[in-house]
Amino acid sequence: MAGGTDRRTRGPAARAAVTVRVPAKVNVRLAVGAARPDGFHDLANVFLAVSLFDEVTATPADALTVTCEGPDAAEVPLDRTNLAARAAEVLAARAGREPAVHLHIAKRIPVAGGMAGGSADGAAALLACDALWGLDTPRAELLDLCAGLGSDVPFSLVGAAALGTGRGELLTPVDAGTFHWVFAVADGGLSTPAVFREFDRLTAGTDVPEPACGPALLAALAAGDPDALAATLANDLQPAALALRPRLADTLAAGTAAGALAGIVSGSGPTTAFLVRDAAAAAEVAAALAASGTCRATHVASGPVPGATVLP
Repeated sequence: MAGGTDRRTRGPAARAAVTVRVPAKVNVRLAVGAARPDGFHDLANVFLAVSLFDEVTATPADALTVTCEGPDAAEVPLDRTNLAARAAEVLAARAGREPAVHLHIAKRIPVAGGMAGGSADGAAALLACDALWGLDTPRAELLDLCAGLGSDVPFSLVGAAALGTGRGELLTPVDAGTFHWVFAVADGGLSTPAVFREFDRLTAGTDVPEPACGPALLAALAAGDPDALAATLANDLQPAALALRPRLADTLAAGTAAGALAGIVSGSGPTTAFLVRDAAAAAEVAAALAASGTCRATHVASGPVPGATVLP
């Protein structure tokens, strides 16, 4: 309730079911500052949304429930620790209603793979429940709710290409042409907090610079120039991810040997991302990686693509 008005009566009519498609992300630049007093790190995080999607479908239910399908479905929590479930809860609390919804996740984004799969599902669930319940929540308020759910969730809602500052949740859109990628999925995941702890261990006693994104990378993005972008890709978390999962070095070597312009650990890993010149090169690199025995699966994608989108 707010000012005597029940928010459940606001906005367009509620729908019978809503499906939202939401993309994975790759970090083309992830600069990490020293740990802050609150335990987070300041970031300069250049996100690119790519054409590897999860879909979240919201339908009315007697209580909040979550189901999941896909290659990694067994690794997805189905309780209220799932970001999709938490998104439904925070939106319901804002609207003064119960989170009575069933959320079904069709998952293609690797789990705990450094591609913001959980964050994507949180953003998708937020948008799906907003449409299902007919709330018509202003975009700025949805972004605030996203930021409360996690650092990567706002970008999953927005998509395209953006520079994230603060802990990654403060977004500034950036121009970007189309780029082609191959993603190599590792066996098992990596915990993002564990990777940041390893970053802190590796940088202990050193002068960690303020995170920044150089103009050369932004210019390469805007020009759609894969060679220039390859020369500027960088991830400050990569040494920590490699320390925790040394075999990722073999995957990176296999991808570059197969003709990728550059390879990088995506976010906190363990998925590795390979920038290639075009769709034909992507197919060749993906086949070589699949044959190399250094990864569990490969995905070909391009970007930027839009963020969370309600499907017809």
